[in-house]
Amino acid sequence: MLGKEHVTYAIGACVLLWIFVWLYQDSLKIDRICEKYVFVTGCDSGFGHLLCRKLDKHGFRVLAGCLTETGADDLKRVTGPYLKTCILDVTSTASIQKALEWTQEEVGDKGLWGIVNNAGRSLPMGPSEWMRIEDFQSTLRTNLIGVIETTMNFLPIVKKARGRIVNIASVLGRVGVNGGGYCISKSGVESFSDCLRDIQCFGIKVCIIEPGFFKTQMTSLQPLEKELHRLWQQLTPEVKDSYGEKYLEKVIMNAICDSDLSRVTNCMEHALTAAHPRTRYSPGWDAKLLWIPLSYMPSCVVDVGLRLVMPRPAKSI
Repeated sequence: MLGKEHVTYAIGACVLLWIFVWLYQDSLKIDRICEKYVFVTGCDSGFGHLLCRKLDKHGFRVLAGCLTETGADDLKRVTGPYLKTCILDVTSTASIQKALEWTQEEVGDKGLWGIVNNAGRSLPMGPSEWMRIEDFQSTLRTNLIGVIETTMNFLPIVKKARGRIVNIASVLGRVGVNGGGYCISKSGVESFSDCLRDIQCFGIKVCIIEPGFFKTQMTSLQPLEKELHRLWQQLTPEVKDSYGEKYLEKVIMNAICDSDLSRVTNCMEHALTAAHPRTRYSPGWDAKLLWIPLSYMPSCVVDVGLRLVMPRPAKSI
């Protein structure tokens, strides 16, 4: 019979073997990148802009959906001749359909290797009681319905190439810490992406990117402060009194954000270029060390933790 030490060594060897196999598979790359088309939404700035530049540098045929002409021009100035842009508003069915027709003409019979649903918005965001139904609708329309509608329209040409669907969610899709539609929408993106895995039998890979907090236009302090003041002004005197002016001052703070956007775009790039892409990517140390572990905790533990770090209303009990 094997002794306890032998069993321990055997288990350790199996674990090490599994790690080596996983690392090897994770390092394998696809070939013929220069023949593959990738469509990216939300390319005016931030993650989308940086990703397009990196993919273009590596030889992909990048099709960039920008919200504005200015954003498209800025991107074209810093990329090569093979990157092409179109105007895309993911809240508009007509705009999505027009972008699809343009993409079909570009890719032809090759199909679309990858679609990266990056377009999104974070505001309005604040205490739940401060929100109106329109505040939820505007965010959900962009972050969730826009992702679903774009994906479902582009799915046939992705299926033709047996390609990749890369959806940008957030760690706040796992742990809800603010009111408004942002956390709700990102949780919906997570669920939608998981449901999409029923098409993996056709060779399509679905990947979720769950970034922590990074410094982009979505997380800058000035728009957040302006939006919180707008929400505050529309509150009734009774609600204002229950929170107090000091609560507004405390909630207007810039979160600790990582300035290295490449941590996120590297994950997007891996999802598009790896022979065996991961199901989920969680870029950012705050995601790995705080938010992801917190998401596995009981709700009561999460509530206590958030209560310790979030400002308290004047008349809270």
